[in-house]
This record gives sequence, C-alpha cells and structure tokens, in this order.
Amino acid sequence: MRIGELARRTGASVKAIRYYEQLELLTPTREANGYRSFDEGHVRVVAEIRELSAIGVSPQRAAPFVACLDAGHEHGDECASSLAVYRDTIAELDRMIDALVRRRDELRGRLETGANRGFAPTPAPADYTVLPEGLPVPEDDGAADHLTGTRMPALELPTSDGGSVRLSHLGPGRTIVYLYPLTGRPGVDLPAGWDAIPGARGCSTEACDFRDHFTELRAAGAERVLGLSSQSPDYQSEVVERLRLPFPMISDESFALHEALGLPLFAAPGHARLYARLTLVIRDGVIEHVFYPIFPPDTHAQQVLAWLAEHPSNPEEPPR
Repeated sequence: MRIGELARRTGASVKAIRYYEQLELLTPTREANGYRSFDEGHVRVVAEIRELSAIGVSPQRAAPFVACLDAGHEHGDECASSLAVYRDTIAELDRMIDALVRRRDELRGRLETGANRGFAPTPAPADYTVLPEGLPVPEDDGAADHLTGTRMPALELPTSDGGSVRLSHLGPGRTIVYLYPLTGRPGVDLPAGWDAIPGARGCSTEACDFRDHFTELRAAGAERVLGLSSQSPDYQSEVVERLRLPFPMISDESFALHEALGLPLFAAPGHARLYARLTLVIRDGVIEHVFYPIFPPDTHAQQVLAWLAEHPSNPEEPPR
C-alpha cells in the first residue's frame, strides 16, 4: 500500500509516517518506480507508536516496542526492553508530578497570603460536636411530671429517612425517644445567646452519645432509638448523614406532640417555640419513664443505658 493508504488506515498523518521513517521505526520497500510500499506489518507498527504516544511514550522511545513486534510477539510490550521504557517513563512522570505539586502548593500559599493581606483572619467555625465549658445547668420546673404512665397519642410524623412513624404504634418492647430543640450545622450560627439558655446547647453531642452507645442500648432492652425535634426532615437527614447516626430522626414542625402531651417548650431569638430537652422511655405505647431535665447532654445516652440496666424489661431475665 502507498503512504496515503497507510495514513488513512491508521489515522496518522503522512508527515508523522515520514517522521517514523526518519526514526527508523518503519522501513518500507521501494517499488520499481521509486514509490514507498507498506504492508500489514507497518499498519500494526504505526498503531503501536500512536498508542504509546497517547500514554506518554514518545516515538523516540518506541524502538524497543517495534523490535518486539518484529521479533514475532503479539504485543510490543512483551519484551524486557519495552518494560524498561515503561519504568523510565513512569519515573519521569513521577518527577514531573512532584515538581508540579510543589509549584501548586507554592502558588496556593502565595494566593492565601495575598488574599488575606490586610484582613483579619477568619475564625474557624464552631464545632457543635464538642460541649463548651461553663454552660448553665437547667432546673427541674416540674413541666414533665405528668407524663409518666401516659399513653402515646395516635400521631404519624415524618422521619429523616423519608418514611414516617406512628407514635402510638412504635412496636413491642421499649422505645427511646429523645427530644431536643435544634441541631447546629458547621458554619451556621446558633441563635443569639444560645449557650446562656439552660439546657439548650448540646444537641449534636447528645446525638453522638446515642450513636456511640446505640449497640449497648439495644442489648440493654431498647428495641428502638429515635430523636425528635421541630426541624424539617431534610434538615434532620443532613444531621443523620453528617453525624453517621444509626437511627432516624422524627420531625414535628407543627409541635403536634406538644399539643397532645403538654411537653415543655422554650423560645430563642428567631424561634418562637422549641422543644425542651427531654427523653421518653416508651413501652408498649405507654410512657414508662421520663428523663427531665437533662444535663450534661453529651453523656445522657449513658444515663439512659444505666437506667435500662437497673430496670430490665423482664425482671426475671438479665438484659439481652
């Protein structure tokens, strides 16, 4: 075949094929009229050179691969000399990558220095998974004294996993439902004066404590653990994902459970009503025990765990 046909079949330009000839990667035969003549072997060689170029092996380094094909191998990298080219090329790429990473880091540093020059440093966002010291301790105002022995109302509320739960039909055995006001998000300010409200701060830490002791709570007789607040299901879904909670949250945006049971509430800037922190132990649809007030919230799940151990579901049998 002529050089134009070889170019058409391989996708290489005529100029590139002539360059391969100069590198002695291709040796066409000459016809009587002086024209170059290429065969199927040359098609395979040009394809090999182009494949190597696409992954960073230049035509100047392709000779070992061509020689490997000429020796009768099916692939150009079945020879030790070809593998050596791979190794050398990788080593060069590693050096280039290291140099580029250093340049990138230098540029980032200069960018940050230049952007912040003349400006006060931005404080890091608050970490709501850590409870600050010096929080005020809530007092028992008797707002939950009436709850023990009350049957749960027939309310169906949405959950963070896209489903819903009927509070009067939570299932057999014990269910732990802990109520909390609202959960903070990184980079989003809590209501003004939040830490000064007794019992307000600590929703994320409380959730993490229930997460970290979830398996123990189940073993102690809690068939289910659920959180509940007036925040939306989407908001709660983000919290469940971010904190990696093994249980869903219940959303009560209309405070329907408060209306049914007379649960304690409080107000904060931007929030006319919020649930006070409170935990219900529900057994077969009836409130068996109430934790209120709760402090500190970051160890509350352990408090619930201790109560379950002291009050097994079946007194004749140890907690499972």
